[in-house]
Amino acid sequence: MKTSKILILGVTASGKGTLAFELARRLDGQIVSVDSMKVYRRMDIGTAKPPADRRRQVRYHMIDVLEPSEASSAGLFLDKAIPIIERIRLLGRPVVAVGGTALYIKALLHGLFDGPGADPSIRAELRLRAATEGLDGLYKELSRVDPGAAGRIHAHDAKRIIRALEVFRLTGEPISRLQTQFNGDSPPGDWTVIGLRRDKAEENRRMNLRVKRMIDEGLAEEVKALLAEPQPLSHQARSAIGYAEIIDHLAGQISLEWAVERIKKNTRRLAKGQRTWFKTFRGVHWLDIEPEEPAERTVERVLALWQ
Repeated sequence: MKTSKILILGVTASGKGTLAFELARRLDGQIVSVDSMKVYRRMDIGTAKPPADRRRQVRYHMIDVLEPSEASSAGLFLDKAIPIIERIRLLGRPVVAVGGTALYIKALLHGLFDGPGADPSIRAELRLRAATEGLDGLYKELSRVDPGAAGRIHAHDAKRIIRALEVFRLTGEPISRLQTQFNGDSPPGDWTVIGLRRDKAEENRRMNLRVKRMIDEGLAEEVKALLAEPQPLSHQARSAIGYAEIIDHLAGQISLEWAVERIKKNTRRLAKGQRTWFKTFRGVHWLDIEPEEPAERTVERVLALWQ
């Protein structure tokens, strides 16, 4: 093989998890999940974790490493993932990394973008505005000054919205532009990066099917059980798509039918943000996947690029 590490990326429900499994099984490799939500224990259905039979056949890492009450971050991900990757390589096994969390992917390939230091006065002002006016106003401001960042940040993610506005105030530059400049290089030479791409209508169809499957498998019951745990859910866990909407439903704010529609809408929004991020990635080998293309065929295409 040209490299011993391969990373598969793509929007949600693009089929990257199945491809990673088939590749790892074929190559006797191990999988490293690059996903900000699969790190949480007992958050299984809504994060579309690999089923138990796959996890018995192939070794997975960076899944079920945090309690839902704990905070997650790109820095914490790197602290845990880098030693794991080195151990896999010492075993002489290929590393198959897979995920759609663009910030974590960029951190894995290029390191973390720290940006300017924090300004306590700016942060205090923005937090006060969020508390008194609501987060919607800050998100609208971010959409005006940095539409690229707004496209990638969830409208309820107060921490990242405030940080993006803080960076803009401090530098006069959108954080999305600074991050692009920081991470503008191609991946390190020991990584081969494969991107999966489908027709947009097909991607939306697959997303809707995934949402239906999650509801049928008991997403509402999973969320109810998480809310009943002694420790409250962390901000990241509560804000995850699928969980945030079902939490609103269980609180009596919206019907289940409306929650499902909101999950579909927010999933499409997430995919749009992922596409925006991925456009800034260099050195990605993009594969256009046909609707009925079997996983075995995609594996062969990837191996042809990798060898």
